Parts: sequence; structure tokens; C-alpha cells
Amino acid sequence: MSFWDRIKPAPKPVTATDVQMAPDGSQLTLAWDDGTRTHATAQVLRQQCPCAACVDEWTNRRTLDPARVPTDLRIQALQPVGNYALTLTFSDGHGTGIYPWPLLRDITQPQG
Repeated sequence: MSFWDRIKPAPKPVTATDVQMAPDGSQLTLAWDDGTRTHATAQVLRQQCPCAACVDEWTNRRTLDPARVPTDLRIQALQPVGNYALTLTFSDGHGTGIYPWPLLRDITQPQG
């Protein structure tokens, strides 16, 4: 067996093929390249923000108190980040989090 026969390609990361924001900004729905559709509220997405203001960079401990994120929070804007992520701007003014596709898949996937 040659060296090339032993190399295993890395698994292809999950990728969103469509992103829809509810007209009132209350929810995000994503369609994925495997045919799955998932969704999450703006509140849940904000509670899971991965930015340095919400998660300590050294300890990886969440510094944002999820209980302080209001239930009526809205997504005001979303922007693609290359081909690998989204950045969301919320009605509380927060907009520094970069949400890579795998993180969005985890956040929006039904729990259970």
C-alpha cells in the first residue's frame, strides 16, 4: 500500500445552502447541504455568541449571562463572512460574533 492510499481526506464541513431571517428578525432558518433544515430564535443565537466579549478567550468560559438576553431580542442584520460563517447584528446593538457553519448547525439543531 502506498503513502497515497493511506491518506484519508478530511470530512467536508457542513455548509448552509440557504439562510432566511423571519420578517420581524425573531428567528433564523437555515437549509444545509445534507437537506436538513434547522432554526433558532434570535435570543438563542445571542446567548450562544462566540465573540471575545461573550466568551473569555483564555478560559473559554461564557461571560455573557444568558438570562440577561431578552426574549424579545431581534436580529437586525446578517452578513456572510467568506464562505464559512455569518455575523449577526442584534437589536441590543451587539454585532461582533462570527458564527461559523458548524457552530450554527450545533446551535440550531433540535436538542434531544
